[in-house]
Amino acid sequence: MISGRIVKMTTRKFIDIGANLTDPMFQGIYNGTKKHEGDLKAVLERAWNVGVEKIIVTGGSLEDCKAALDIAKTDARLYCTVGVHPTRCEEFEAEGYPDTHLIALQELAEEGVGLGKVVAIGECGLDYDRLKFCPKETQLKYFSKQLALATHFNLPLFLHCRNAAADLVKILSTHRENLVDEDKEKLRGVVHSFDGTEDEAIKILDLGFYIGINGCSLKTSDNLESLKSLPSDRILIETDSPWCEPRPTHAWNSIISYKAQEKQVKKEKWVPGCTIKGRNEPAIIEQILDIIAAVRGEDADTLSKVIYENTLKLFF
Repeated sequence: MISGRIVKMTTRKFIDIGANLTDPMFQGIYNGTKKHEGDLKAVLERAWNVGVEKIIVTGGSLEDCKAALDIAKTDARLYCTVGVHPTRCEEFEAEGYPDTHLIALQELAEEGVGLGKVVAIGECGLDYDRLKFCPKETQLKYFSKQLALATHFNLPLFLHCRNAAADLVKILSTHRENLVDEDKEKLRGVVHSFDGTEDEAIKILDLGFYIGINGCSLKTSDNLESLKSLPSDRILIETDSPWCEPRPTHAWNSIISYKAQEKQVKKEKWVPGCTIKGRNEPAIIEQILDIIAAVRGEDADTLSKVIYENTLKLFF
């Protein structure tokens, strides 16, 4: 087992393809209660310091996407997605006017594309693990409608998939078949936070899509076997902050171990310059890279260059 914290490599360049920077945790709010001052500026500074060059802020609802675009406007290195998460698709019908909600999404995407800030449609897809939040039929209906937005704007998809890979692949395949020839190549994207099987990964890759890896992709020995099977030119990297941090209780820790971050405190003890225990942030992307490289038996610096180029190819 490789032990100890890996020394920072300043030559590495990262693009975090998925960070939920609109989450209240970055304003110091946890479960509706204010615990400390907002520290998003410091969070971003830590990311830039480890070599993060761009961050794509994830949008998961209409209001969330508006906030994501506002954040993206504050820094040339920030971008965002526009879409509705599968567990929130009932929002399309909340006011009885689903077309109005879809049009509002389209208008927001159009604004962001014009500014050079919106780089993907999403987070959209399917989540059969949390049907209590949104029925399967509703998820399927509005996933298909958002695919049309991606084709319309010629943008990649930022996809969510939990326990629904078969339907996800089927819908994407059918959608591509129904497109005119000149639009077929427009259907592209990434299944982010991948935690599926090797077989599911193959089917996603066969569609020409990429696989996004974060801490939730590294939990089990099966996850690690799936990761080993991926071609390096189809891997993207993300943090999904403030969620999906790599934890020492996960399977990756049998291969490479890390010491706790310096200046890490409980949220109630926060002071400027500290990181929060249990709150993931974009700077952790360097740790995720080192874990991926160790699991795959590859040189981390070489792999980082490949992943960086993959990301530019898909989004930029």
